[in-house]
Amino acid sequence: APFVTVSGGGRASVDFTDFAATRELTRVLLLHDHGVNWWIPDGQLCPTVPNRSNYIHWIEDLLSSDLIPRISNSSETVRGFDIGTGANCIYPLLGASLLGWSFVGSDVTDVALEWAKRNVESNPHLAGLIEIRNANEAPCSSKSETVAEEAVRENTSEPVDSVVRSIAPIFVGVVKDSESFDFCMCNPPFFESMEEAGLNPKTSCAGTAEEMACPGGEQAFITHIIEDSVSFKNSFRWFTSMVGRKANLKLLVSKVREAGASVVKTTEFVQGQTARWGLAWSFIAPRKNVIRSSTPGKVHHSFMLQGLRRGNGAFQVLKSAETFFCASNLSCYIVR
Repeated sequence: APFVTVSGGGRASVDFTDFAATRELTRVLLLHDHGVNWWIPDGQLCPTVPNRSNYIHWIEDLLSSDLIPRISNSSETVRGFDIGTGANCIYPLLGASLLGWSFVGSDVTDVALEWAKRNVESNPHLAGLIEIRNANEAPCSSKSETVAEEAVRENTSEPVDSVVRSIAPIFVGVVKDSESFDFCMCNPPFFESMEEAGLNPKTSCAGTAEEMACPGGEQAFITHIIEDSVSFKNSFRWFTSMVGRKANLKLLVSKVREAGASVVKTTEFVQGQTARWGLAWSFIAPRKNVIRSSTPGKVHHSFMLQGLRRGNGAFQVLKSAETFFCASNLSCYIVR
C-alpha cells in the first residue's frame, strides 16, 4: 500500500515525517472508524485522530459528571465552540459523528474557512450540526463593544485604534449575545515562531503560521482565552483548551484561578510517545450534591501492566487487568 513500509520481519510502519502519509492515514481512519469524508490541502495542519478523540471524550466526561449545571437557555443538544477549527475541522467532525453534538467552528484565514466548509459539506449526515464562522467578519455585539472598551482602558499607553485591532477574535464578536454553549475547545498555536515549530525532526511540521505559532506561543494564546472567558462566563458551561507543554500548565491554572473560576480541571492525553494536557474551567457555581447519598464516591485507580510481550493478544492483556482489579478487591469479569 502507498506510504506503508514493511520490514523484513513483517512489521508495517508509516513515516510520520511525511505529510502526505500522515494525511492519508488521517483520511482512512476518519472514513473507516467514523464514516467521515475528509481532506486538506498541502501545508495545512494534519491532526492525529486518537489524540483529538481523547479530547472529545474528556469533555464528554466533564459534561456527564454534572458538576456544572446546564445553562438555563441551552438546547437539548450538546453545543460546542471550536476556537480556530482549521481547514481540518477535526473537532466538530468528531464530536458530531461520535456523539451527535452540534458545533460552531471559527477561524480567520480564507483557506481554513474554505476547507472547513468543504469538509462539512462532504458529510451531509453531519452538515446540519456544524456551522463555520469567519471570526474576522463577525458583527460587533453589545458585549463585544464592552470587552473592547475594557481592553482600551487597561492599555491606555497605546493608541485606542491599535489596541482594539490587536484583540484576537476569540469570543468577541463571534459569540452572539443570545448564544450559549456547553463548552469551548481549542488546539492553540503551541510555538512562538515557525522556526521553533520546525525543531522536532521526528514529526511532519505541516501547518500554517496561524495554526502553529503566535507571539508568546500557547501560553499567550490560552491566557487570552482565559481573559476573554471572564466576559463570557455566563455563555459557556465549560471553557477548555489543549496544552502542549506541561511547564505551561501550572502557570495557566494559576491564571484561571486568578480570573475567578469556580472549578478548574486538568488531565493528560497520551498517545504513543506524545503527551498533551487538557485544561478546563468554569465560572458557574458547581452543584453542591453531585453524588447522591445512595451512590458511593468514585475512587480512581492507576496501574501499569508489566511483563507483557509484544505478541500478547487483547485477551491476555484483559486477563492481566482482571488480576490487578481482583487483587485490589474490585469486581471485574471478562466474558469471551
